[in-house]
Amino acid sequence: MTTHTLEVWGDLACFTRPELKVERFSYPVITPSAARGIFDAIYWDGKREQQGRASVMRPYFYWQITRIEVLEMPRYIALRRNEVKDKAPADRTIKAWMEGREPAEPIWADGGKDELGTDQKGRTQRQTMALKNVRYRLTAKIVPKSAFAADWGRMNSQFQRRARAGKCFQQPYFGCREFPAFFEYLEDPDSNAATRAQFDQHLGFILYDVFDLSKEVVNEKDKPFISLFDARVRDGVLDVPAFSSDVVRKPGGAGYVA
Repeated sequence: MTTHTLEVWGDLACFTRPELKVERFSYPVITPSAARGIFDAIYWDGKREQQGRASVMRPYFYWQITRIEVLEMPRYIALRRNEVKDKAPADRTIKAWMEGREPAEPIWADGGKDELGTDQKGRTQRQTMALKNVRYRLTAKIVPKSAFAADWGRMNSQFQRRARAGKCFQQPYFGCREFPAFFEYLEDPDSNAATRAQFDQHLGFILYDVFDLSKEVVNEKDKPFISLFDARVRDGVLDVPAFSSDVVRKPGGAGYVA
């Protein structure tokens, strides 16, 4: 099956460990879910459908990350930033505000309990242990959904055309949207070999993805589907198992502890 390779780099990155999400602490390498997000930003295809009152998304395929190469040694940097406690609302909520069907609610950038009536809004400072000057080589392949297997060739061609031209639907990023990722499509990765970092580490169980990639239909109200795998970097290379593999621990599977 055809694979595609990108070389990606950036000034900052943060691939937050789920158990340390209040004060963010990054994994030393990019996770498969973050790598998949970079490929998705360049090319993704699917359609939105209405099932009763629910809006669902039917993806035509998903990106399977197969290999992550670390080209720069992981180096941490401590950042302290002002952030707002509110989360950005969902697209459907913003659309309802714009159409006047619901009253708009502001996201407060400042103010305390006396002004806002709660300490769950306003500004806060958070510490982040991020990575700096990162560079990776990512290899992935398109895995079409069963109903769209015949379109596999078209999907690969569209991705190649977009990646070669540097096009993307949205700016790829390394974990946080304020940490942009830049990319180059490698036509022949074997002849364009890069020096990998002399990095060897058993990372233990790390985040694989937060979505169930096997689902044919994705509902906006679906709960996160946290999958894990035992990651080991050897000579700067992290080989990523297939999502369907038994070594990827999924909710409800053997050996999975929530």
